[in-house]
Amino acid sequence: MRSDRLPHNKIIFSGTVGAGKSTAIASLSDVPPVATEALATDAAAQLKKTTTVAMDYGILFLQGGEKVMLYGTPGQERFSFMWDILAEGGIGLVLLINNSAPDPLHHLEKYLKFFKNLIADTAVAIGITHMDRTQLPTLVDYRGRIAQFGLLPPPAVFRVDARERDDVAMVVRALLYTLNPGLIDA
Repeated sequence: MRSDRLPHNKIIFSGTVGAGKSTAIASLSDVPPVATEALATDAAAQLKKTTTVAMDYGILFLQGGEKVMLYGTPGQERFSFMWDILAEGGIGLVLLINNSAPDPLHHLEKYLKFFKNLIADTAVAIGITHMDRTQLPTLVDYRGRIAQFGLLPPPAVFRVDARERDDVAMVVRALLYTLNPGLIDA
């Protein structure tokens, strides 16, 4: 069955628990975001009071009237079935990694492996959050680990404060420029 729906721009935000996916979408969205937050009752409760259990959703309006839909995945692996569902039809991935979490480089690898097909078909830009809490690993460490995956072009990696619209917009712009290097202003 052929769909008559218009194609849309859908960016996926994924990453570790507490990396700031919900916060990033809220800071970037031009409309009040939809969130599926529930009281955290497992290990996530040690990091924050609530956690995303299905998705976050926001909309970013670009110059010229085009819109980009922002979908955030839950960070907990027990909700990983939502990762594939939300990634379907995505034009790219913004990966957020909580630098203050135990072994963030392992988390980076896990997400790069899980989303390898989406990344191969589109692109990824990476934001490292909570670097104010701990400076290690460094951005150089992340870039070194990413190089082991042989991604071409190599993804942009930034220090990001998910509360700051400009920081999140920078990562999204990097993703959009990777997808279409001819973009003038996104």
